[in-house]
Amino acid sequence: MGSCKIIVFLFCVFIHGAFSQKRNQHKRELWTVEQANDWYKKMPWLLGSNFLPSTAINQLEMWQADTFDPVTIKRELGWAKSLGMNTMRVYLHDLPFQADSAGFMKRINVFLNIAARNGIKPVFVIFDSCWDPFPKSGKQPKPVPYVHNSGWVQSPGLTALKDPAQYPRLERYVKGVISRFAKDKRILAWDLWNEPDNINGNSYGKVDLADKATYVLPLIKKTFEWARSVNPTQPLTSGVWTGNWTSDASLRAVEKVQIGESDIITFHNYGKPEEFANKMKQLERYHRPLICTEYMARPTGSTFEGFLPTAKKHKVGMINWGFVDGKSQTIYPWDSWTKKYNDEPALWFHDIFRKDGTPYKQEEIDLIRSIVAIK
Repeated sequence: MGSCKIIVFLFCVFIHGAFSQKRNQHKRELWTVEQANDWYKKMPWLLGSNFLPSTAINQLEMWQADTFDPVTIKRELGWAKSLGMNTMRVYLHDLPFQADSAGFMKRINVFLNIAARNGIKPVFVIFDSCWDPFPKSGKQPKPVPYVHNSGWVQSPGLTALKDPAQYPRLERYVKGVISRFAKDKRILAWDLWNEPDNINGNSYGKVDLADKATYVLPLIKKTFEWARSVNPTQPLTSGVWTGNWTSDASLRAVEKVQIGESDIITFHNYGKPEEFANKMKQLERYHRPLICTEYMARPTGSTFEGFLPTAKKHKVGMINWGFVDGKSQTIYPWDSWTKKYNDEPALWFHDIFRKDGTPYKQEEIDLIRSIVAIK
């Protein structure tokens, strides 16, 4: 992107911000450390998965009216309950809201009712910078055989991310959803942006924005402002996912917003147990509740047995990637975008259950239940 385009983009952002500032005068403030920890003291040790029903290839197929599948959701959240899980991280998307906001809200409410009946309080993700930067409403593609997350889509898409003229639409989405459920005790937290500066190098890197952080930075700031302006009773967060977190000086600009604006601190780690423990220690200096919202990739050394005992000891909430092997195909590794696979891998990358509810590894199920203390 040329310097002139950047100047024009930032000018448009400034103008929109000037008009929005007055509307946000009564937003709630960032929780104090004491407020955050008082909230966390009331919580059990948090355990769950990133959840997508096995019948959906992406967020659009999960939430669009013609493919919303409460039957599968009910069945699979029942399996989560059987493990003692009490939360799930669930991705929303701006396009279903744009197409039919009232219907989208009703479907979220249905999901929340099912989750509540299973003792699960979800963390809802508002925006996501991972995988396909060109989301389209309507019928979604079939999975590409043996490819990890072949149909997952970003929110907002590249076109909207680059265009400040779409900020009002995105503002309506953020405020509309969060205000509707701002006092809903069935919801654990709002994760405002997943991996915001991820440029998807091994999948969509050739078409994604190489300078994505330039576009994300002003919008993630606004997203926190919009969310806070509707006074949610649930905490707001955005998880740091890569980089050096040892000091404020080592943080990238986007990470400074993520941590500085979050009521509770969330993070991702797919490394070995010692790396996880080190990252956890780096973030403990903020003295806020910690939740690891992505982990568990067996071939990388990120496992239930390696992470959960340490996490529970420190009361760090844990939400692994993947629950049921389905259309997302995340049993295959990230490198399935560049390396050919022809069969189920000997060692699954993510996920816990097969579609029929059979555990991939019974010993993992037994471990999870023993740590949660379910007989």
